[in-house]
Amino acid sequence: MTEATTAPTSSSPTARQWWTRTRGVVLALVLLLVAAVAIAAVRSEARHGRLDPRSADPSGSRAVARLLADQGVSTRVVTTLGEARSAAGPDTTLLVAAPDLLTERQQTLLRTTTERSGGRTVLVSPGPPSIGTLLPGVTADPAVSLNSTLSPRCELPAALRAGPADTGGLRYTTTDPDADPCYPSDGLPTLLRVPARSAGGDTVVLGAPDILANERLDEQGNASLALQLLGSRAHLVWYLPSLSDDSAGGTGDRSFFDLIPPGWLWGTLQLFIAAVLAALWRARRMGPLVPERLPVAIRASETTEGRARLYRKASARDRAAAALRSATRTRLAPLIGVPPARAHEPETLLPALAARLDGDPGTLLPLLFGPPPRDDAALVSLADQLDALEREVRIS
Repeated sequence: MTEATTAPTSSSPTARQWWTRTRGVVLALVLLLVAAVAIAAVRSEARHGRLDPRSADPSGSRAVARLLADQGVSTRVVTTLGEARSAAGPDTTLLVAAPDLLTERQQTLLRTTTERSGGRTVLVSPGPPSIGTLLPGVTADPAVSLNSTLSPRCELPAALRAGPADTGGLRYTTTDPDADPCYPSDGLPTLLRVPARSAGGDTVVLGAPDILANERLDEQGNASLALQLLGSRAHLVWYLPSLSDDSAGGTGDRSFFDLIPPGWLWGTLQLFIAAVLAALWRARRMGPLVPERLPVAIRASETTEGRARLYRKASARDRAAAALRSATRTRLAPLIGVPPARAHEPETLLPALAARLDGDPGTLLPLLFGPPPRDDAALVSLADQLDALEREVRIS
């Protein structure tokens, strides 16, 4: 005797099936995350001391500071806005290494100071978050220069003496007719000198920091251009903005997301979209039960033994006894003339069964509808009694 070769199964995947199907995607996401962290760690280590005149790293600026010192220009490093503002003056060049790190409040205070200081202000790669506040009338173009080395193509003496230099980076536009646009890329300058409206100072905007880096200083006319832009005054104040600066407080505070580089935000968005597409690709629609042909015929005895082991492991004697009694009642009903639909009604099954047997009818109710057995021995005894009852009915 064998079970039917078709059985209803659910199309809903189990946890094991779900893991088997999605483990490739999960592994790929984990590898991407590990790679992103590794790249960030490597890049952060490589950029240690970036644009710091005390750093001898390739991205540092110690070389230009040494050359300026040979020309009698002193270099002082400050990390707070208060120090930068107090040091500004007619005989000072104030270099702001990372203008985009400044809050809007800091930018406004710095602009107020530099406008009337009479000195020179050098802004290194200011982008849209800062250029409009630090230098009104100047905007940063969204498209950066594709070329690093550019020619001056302007009348600014410092640019003409330096010649080609690595200024390619951010590009700018200005409404100031007195500005000196230099080193253009596709018609837009990457270096801009804007004279102050009063006090005789000026502001120089650099689209790229390459001419200040140790590793690029000896290339093209980078050294000449850097020395002329930073050495026009006797003192150079090198402002490295710090996130711990108390002046960053107030209404101009930035949120956490403002401090995350745009590349990381775009990368996170791309990973999220990739994960959603992978989920849609691997998803399975939850549908109704569908018949599925079993690959092999399973013997009924094997199924019974397997289910019995599960019941025993779970100590589910109540369910095992209920299954045995229900199966016995279902088989006895047609033998004694009871409709199968009423086989589980004691008031219908027991009278018909008592009329068929010669024994005590009082034992039938606890046998076929009684409580669950107390232990495994009682369950085995119940199974034997049900078998004996069924044999007696069949031969009666």
